[in-house]
Amino acid sequence: MRRRTFGDSGLASSVIGYGGWPMGRGQYGDFDDDEAISAAHKSFDSGITLFDTAAVYGWGYGEKLMGKAIAPFRNDIVLVTKGGREWVRDNPDRTAATVSISDRATLLRSIDESLERLNTDYIDLFLIHWPDHTRSFEEPMRALEDAKAAGKIRHTGVSNFSPEMMAQCREHSPIVTNQIGYHIFDRRPESGVMPFVESNGMGIMAYGTLAHGLLTGAWASDHAFGDDDWRANGANFGLASFGPENLAKNVAVVEKLKDIASDHGKTVAQLAIGWVLANLTVTVALCGMVNDSEVEDNIGGDWEMPAEVKQRIDDLVMAEGAGVGTPEMEIAT
Repeated sequence: MRRRTFGDSGLASSVIGYGGWPMGRGQYGDFDDDEAISAAHKSFDSGITLFDTAAVYGWGYGEKLMGKAIAPFRNDIVLVTKGGREWVRDNPDRTAATVSISDRATLLRSIDESLERLNTDYIDLFLIHWPDHTRSFEEPMRALEDAKAAGKIRHTGVSNFSPEMMAQCREHSPIVTNQIGYHIFDRRPESGVMPFVESNGMGIMAYGTLAHGLLTGAWASDHAFGDDDWRANGANFGLASFGPENLAKNVAVVEKLKDIASDHGKTVAQLAIGWVLANLTVTVALCGMVNDSEVEDNIGGDWEMPAEVKQRIDDLVMAEGAGVGTPEMEIAT
């Protein structure tokens, strides 16, 4: 599998990464733990060297399961986790909303908790999950630098940050990445976030590469989500891709994308991953994989997409009104 570095940081990764959000129970529907662990092992055996998770995935469960999965090859991968996002700890139903809290004490405590859940003594890349607007970004960045000096983390980054926010962070820590949503149906980062990342020697971690399931090609126009699936309300990080007013239209576009994929011996998932990786600002495209068949499909997304194929995709999506090209990505408040 191809490898790319996070800008000029020297930190290298496979171009496809193992996305750990589905490992967090109560957010992506049901799955089998053993199958998810098997998928992680198959991912590593297939050349995937970056594994991403977060404290808030399953309220800590996702990190625990990730720790079990990567144990045999922990020192051979880039382990990424995220913090600065808290939940109500005594809520047994795991339904409470989360909130961004990145004061020094909370952040340093959360790093120690992540290390324990992941069963490791260092984290290769630690990200602030969402911006905390209640304080200067200097506070969390200085805390991360202290954790770095203590050997607990090796590189710092952010997730879902605007260019202005990244600029403030870089005054206090040499962040190497911004993890943002980016896929065929979501072009919002291209006008502001990506140029900043490229000009500052960073690299993008793209999440939602398969549009959170839409670009797997497995959904029908009346696809139903379970009660324990975050996609059930139809919202998709500021978009309404899965709502009743848009789902049928978007599924129809996916069917047309399947034809383009077939022309090149690819599945629609492989087409979607190849499209994301055609943007060289992207260091790694994250894909959630909880069984071996998903891994087998997704690793085929590591291919050099010709410019004319990408243009054909862009023309189709924009003509159908499914693509998003607003000036700037939305930042959660």
